[in-house]
Amino acid sequence: MTGRKTGEAGGDGLPLRDRMLALSAMALAIAMAVLDGAIVNVALPVIARDLDVPASDAIFIVSAYQIAVTAALLPLATLGEIWGYRRVYLSGLAVFTAASLACALAPGLASLTAARVAQGLGAAGIMSVNIALVRFIYPHRLIGRGVGNVALIVAVAAAAGPTVAAAILSVATWPWLFLVNLPVGLVALVVGARTLPYTPRSARRFDLRSAGLNALTIGLLIVGLDGLADPGTRGLAVAAIGASVAVGVVFVRSQIRLAAPLLPLDLLRIPAFALSMVASVCSFAAQMIAYVALPFYFHDGLGFSETRTGFLMTPWPLAIAAMSPFAGRLADHFPPGLLGSLGLVLLAAGMASLALLPETPSTLDVVWRLTLSGIGFGLFQSPNNKVIITSAPRERSGGASGMQASARLVGQSVGAALVAVLFGVIPGGPVGAFAVTLWCAVALALTGAVASGLRRTGP
Repeated sequence: MTGRKTGEAGGDGLPLRDRMLALSAMALAIAMAVLDGAIVNVALPVIARDLDVPASDAIFIVSAYQIAVTAALLPLATLGEIWGYRRVYLSGLAVFTAASLACALAPGLASLTAARVAQGLGAAGIMSVNIALVRFIYPHRLIGRGVGNVALIVAVAAAAGPTVAAAILSVATWPWLFLVNLPVGLVALVVGARTLPYTPRSARRFDLRSAGLNALTIGLLIVGLDGLADPGTRGLAVAAIGASVAVGVVFVRSQIRLAAPLLPLDLLRIPAFALSMVASVCSFAAQMIAYVALPFYFHDGLGFSETRTGFLMTPWPLAIAAMSPFAGRLADHFPPGLLGSLGLVLLAAGMASLALLPETPSTLDVVWRLTLSGIGFGLFQSPNNKVIITSAPRERSGGASGMQASARLVGQSVGAALVAVLFGVIPGGPVGAFAVTLWCAVALALTGAVASGLRRTGP
């Protein structure tokens, strides 16, 4: 059996058996892409030592992956509309798997960084169209459930990242962080080739100039945001951000004149879609602020060990994983805008309670606050993603999917950069800046809640 031609035949989703197999293939691929976005962080000290490079240079191993993923999302989403989402997804998975082998065999920093760029491009092929594929895998009445299942996969992979990395490094060397992707990737390729649906193709041509301007805008922005963390490079970081804005203006102006732009400005004219983008960027920025600030506060401010700090951070992603599929089902029956607003209000309440932690909190004091924050984010994410994908025309599902993934990564980058700046300018470092950073996150979450509530969308 080959991939069912759901889109070409105009069908409404796949039969249950094919749907579950297609979801399994997607789950394996998405989990690998999410894990490899964070799993290497744990091994950076070991990799730096083995390759005999400074820790500051080893960070490029992480940055190269992040820049490649973010810069390639919109171009590959466009290719999904031109070539078909199935082809882009499977091609991205194949590139990611092959690049994982190249990472494991890399003899030095330059080759490892290049392999990570290739791996990031493969991951972008997976991430850019996965939500678009959900629209063709699931019947319309169950799209919220499908989106919730994808959110569950992402949350579980994010929560498991440090644990998986620690487990592998306890019994093997760092190249095995990449080698474990080979059997998983091959299984996902085989299953995906047999079950992922064919989708309609567009007659539009791929715009290389637009893709280049997009990559330059995103690349300069991420480099600039990352550089804000170091006072010694802050001047260059500001210059990079300024250059990103200048190139971005040229990029946007060029897209306005195009009938089929790579940057889907046509979708941003849809109020529900645009408001969902605002809510998504705000929510992911708020969550990233907490993810970065909390470990510093637990370790440096409260004196918790690394093990206890890692344990205490676990309830948040676990709560997201538990809530996401439930929220997806709710989004099939209740207004997603209302659910999203409620979720972000709960997220804001959870982070406000964290900002007001007592001086000597117990484990329970911390856990219930983190759990409330995770429940709120989980309640928001699936309904919001449903609005993003269903408010766009069916033939523009690729652009919607690419924008959804871009909003997540841009929000995370902005949140991390904001924490770095606040840590650097507020006296007392991470501990002194902790409450301010959390209140900034609360403000972002509430801004997202307002944007979500302004949407007029049904279930």
